[in-house]
Amino acid sequence: MRPSVHPGGAGRRVPCRAHFAYTGLEARDTQGNPVDFKQTIRPFILGNFLFTDDAAAVADDTSLIRGGIVDSTGILELIEFLEATYGIHVVPEEMVPANFDSIDTISTFLARKSAG
Repeated sequence: MRPSVHPGGAGRRVPCRAHFAYTGLEARDTQGNPVDFKQTIRPFILGNFLFTDDAAAVADDTSLIRGGIVDSTGILELIEFLEATYGIHVVPEEMVPANFDSIDTISTFLARKSAG
């Protein structure tokens, strides 16, 4: 089964892994392969907020909010992308900076969400 794709902004498309499972150690897709959330988060942020494809433009631990990369509207765009890409639902209580402030925290949040 090939992963479907989701618009990644700036005319690009990024892999969509809407079906995954959590093994307790890491999220896995339906074929049992580890899911690296950062491989879809980074291109989305680069294309939609930094308007570049230079992966060095943002580090995994860079604060997207304090750095002015993503504002409140951008967080909503990011959440919509994550919900569509990973088949999750983000409830209002989860819409806090601690979950969406960096590529690392977003990836950790997605791993927790995939755990159920």
